[in-house]
Amino acid sequence: MRKRIYLMRPSVGSEEIREIQKVIHSKFLTEGKVTQQFEKTVAKYVHTKYAVATTSATTALHSVFNSLDIKGKKVLVADFTFPATIDAIILAGGIPVLVDVDKETMNITRDIVEKTNFKNIEIIEPVSIFGNPLEKEFYNLKKKMFIVEDAATSLGTKLGTSFVGSMANVSCFSFHPRKIITTGEGGMITTNDKELTNKIKSFKKFGKKGKEFVEIGTNYKISDIQSAIGLAQLKKIEKIIKNRQIMAKIYSEIIEKMEHVEIQKPTKNSRHIYQTFACIITKPNLRDKIILKLAKKNVEAQIGTYALHCLPAFNKCLKQGKLANSEFLYNNVLSLPMHEEITIEDQEYVCSSIEKIIKNS
Repeated sequence: MRKRIYLMRPSVGSEEIREIQKVIHSKFLTEGKVTQQFEKTVAKYVHTKYAVATTSATTALHSVFNSLDIKGKKVLVADFTFPATIDAIILAGGIPVLVDVDKETMNITRDIVEKTNFKNIEIIEPVSIFGNPLEKEFYNLKKKMFIVEDAATSLGTKLGTSFVGSMANVSCFSFHPRKIITTGEGGMITTNDKELTNKIKSFKKFGKKGKEFVEIGTNYKISDIQSAIGLAQLKKIEKIIKNRQIMAKIYSEIIEKMEHVEIQKPTKNSRHIYQTFACIITKPNLRDKIILKLAKKNVEAQIGTYALHCLPAFNKCLKQGKLANSEFLYNNVLSLPMHEEITIEDQEYVCSSIEKIIKNS
């Protein structure tokens, strides 16, 4: 059988091992000075004043929403996303209101938001999906709204010269192994809001301020072992992004010649980092068949992500409109293998396999 082509393989090696060993030898394994350095390095990278590390992007978002005290308040949220995006709102006592996305960029847009009935809604949670940033216009909504960006997939993404993580009021990143860089599991919050930062830091450490426990909190601290991995990963993030953009260009050039397949449209004037190379299978009821047939060829592929309103856990949530684009993308987006171990021959094989499946269906 042909070698297995994995969907994702993290770029980890001897550099991460050396940093882990330093922490092990220090005998200080919980959250400490290494994590503080990791936070400072991420803040410097995205050009924000503050960064706060957490156990995941989910707990990062939960920490933000809890600190914003959204209990009983409505929050607009993109419908085309992973459940963690909406879970964080619900866990903090908020009321999610699902909003559609653009079919081409797969992101929520200013135009979509301003056509919704958002008069009494002051907070919005957009998603910069798959490493594709929100449009510039989104940050200039006619009605000023507090933007909590789910940037789980987008560390390193740029809009013009500005990094995702520096444009919203607050942004949350993930370091899951499928993301651009990883700490195994982990998350990071970036913001320029000092007061909010202090609230988040208290919440993630049991509600502690100084030496006193003044509020109800939780334990969302990460370990210095994870942060050590993160620091090693950050040193090669630009190389990782460059390699992914090269792979994306190869995929795009091949797919442009294929029928019934379209690629995600990059946002204008952006640096898309291709955490996921997402394409749309335009021939109805074929995406899932392609995934199954690729698996038989030892190729891993999967759906893009979910239309939240189609899932049992969220189908009773408030929504704006029919969310038709989100549902279409949920049923038709295909994620292709993307990581440094893939060769050009692998990419050609994946695409030719898809093309054959389409022609024979």
